[in-house]
Amino acid sequence: MLEVRDLSVAYGDLRVLWGVGFTVRPGELVALIGPNGAGKSTTLKAIAGLIGVEDGTVTLDGTSLLGEPPYTRIRRGISLVPEGRGLFPAMSVEENLELGGFAVPPPEGLARALERVYALFPVLGQRRRQLAGALSGGEQQMLAIGMGLVSRPRLLVLDEPSLGLAPLVVDHLYDTIARLRREGLTILLVEQQIFLALELADRAYVIETGRIRHEGSGRALLADPHVQAAYLGGASRPG
Repeated sequence: MLEVRDLSVAYGDLRVLWGVGFTVRPGELVALIGPNGAGKSTTLKAIAGLIGVEDGTVTLDGTSLLGEPPYTRIRRGISLVPEGRGLFPAMSVEENLELGGFAVPPPEGLARALERVYALFPVLGQRRRQLAGALSGGEQQMLAIGMGLVSRPRLLVLDEPSLGLAPLVVDHLYDTIARLRREGLTILLVEQQIFLALELADRAYVIETGRIRHEGSGRALLADPHVQAAYLGGASRPG
C-alpha cells in the first residue's frame, strides 16, 4: 500500500532524514519508534505532504505522492492525526468532526460517519455540542482520531496518540486502536509508549538520528537486546 524509499528531508541546512525507507501493507499496523528528535514526526509530515522532500519517493498503491498537496493525499485515503491533535478549540465537538470530512465527504454520508465515530467514542456523542477546548486531554485525543476517521481513510497515520495522557486513558485509547486494526484499517503509528506500540504492531521500524536502524515484527523487536536496553530499560516487559 504505502512505500517510502530513500526519503531525505532537510530544514534549511539541517538534514533531518537520511535515506529513510519502509513499507506498510494493507491491513497492517506498522509502528515507527525511536527517541525524541529522531525524525519520526518529520517522516509522517512528509507522507502527508506538509513538508517538502529533498530526495526519495513516497508512493501509495504504486502511484507517487510527491508534489501532491495534502488535500489530494487525503482524497487518496491518507489521514494524519497529528501530534498536538490539531483541533479547533472554539468550535464544538461535532463541528470539528464535520471538518474532518470537508476534503473528502464520507461515502455513506456525514451523519452516518458521525454516528460511527460516536459509537467508537461514546463520550464524544454525549459532548457533541460542547466546545472542543473544554474537553479533557483524553477526550481531545479521541476527537482528533475521530476527525481522522470521518473521511473513512484507507491509511490512518497516528502521531504520538498517547502523549500527555493518563495510563487508564492510554489503555482505553489502545483498545480502540486495536479494534480499528481488527476491523481491517491500515495504521501507521508513531509512539513513545514503546511497549504498547510493539505489542500491537505487526511490524515495526526503529529510527535513530534520521535513519532506520532496526526493523522486524513487533514481537521480535520487543525481544531485541538493543531495543530493550535503549527503550525498555533492559526488560522485555514494562515494570
